[in-house]
Amino acid sequence: MSMSQRIKERRQYMGYTQEELADKLGLQKSAIAKYENGRVENIKRSVICNMATILECSPTYLLGFDDSIEREVSNIFPIELKKFPLLGEIACGQPIFTNEDRESYILSGTDINADFCLKAKGDSMINARIHDGDVVFIQKQDMVENGDIAAVVVNGDSEATLKRFYYYREKAMLILKPENPSYEDQIYSGEELEQVHVLGKAIAFQSDVK
Repeated sequence: MSMSQRIKERRQYMGYTQEELADKLGLQKSAIAKYENGRVENIKRSVICNMATILECSPTYLLGFDDSIEREVSNIFPIELKKFPLLGEIACGQPIFTNEDRESYILSGTDINADFCLKAKGDSMINARIHDGDVVFIQKQDMVENGDIAAVVVNGDSEATLKRFYYYREKAMLILKPENPSYEDQIYSGEELEQVHVLGKAIAFQSDVK
C-alpha cells in the first residue's frame, strides 16, 4: 500500500474529513488532497510526524516502511503538539483590520515559544520568506529590538501589520520596513506614535504546501 493510500485510509478510519485533518495540521484542504492522490511524494518530516500523532499510527507506517500501525517505535519518539490561538489575519502589505477569532487554533510543536499566531496576508515580507497564507507565531511583548520582525497595531487598535521594526527614541520616530522593495516604509512620528503599539515579536512561521 502506498503512502498516499495509507494517509487516506487512516484519515477515514479516524473519521476526519480532509478539511478537518488539514485544520489539525495547520494546512489547507488542498494539501491533504495532494497527499492522498500522490501528487506530493516528499512530505516534510515534521508534517509526517504530526500527522501520525493525529491519525494514531507510527510515522514509519505512513511512510510505508512498516506494516505495523502501532505508534511505539524504538527509535522514533512522538512529537508533542501545542494549540496556539489563531487571531485572524495580519497584513504583509497595507494594514488591515485585526480580527480576533479565538475559536480557531493551530497545532504545532511545543518547542515554539509563542503565545498566539496570525495568518499573513499579502506579499510585503516575501524576502523574509513569509508569504501570503503563512502562519506566523508571535511571542507577546510590548517592545522589540530594532531589526526584529514584529506584529504591530496601528491607527488606534483597528489595523495591524507585520514589518521589521525600527524605533528611534531621540527622534520620536518609528519606521516599519517591509521585506519587499515594491513597498514603501511606514513612518510614524510625534503624536502619531500614540496610535501605534506592538503586539509581539515574530519568532517562527509555518508555510502551507503550494
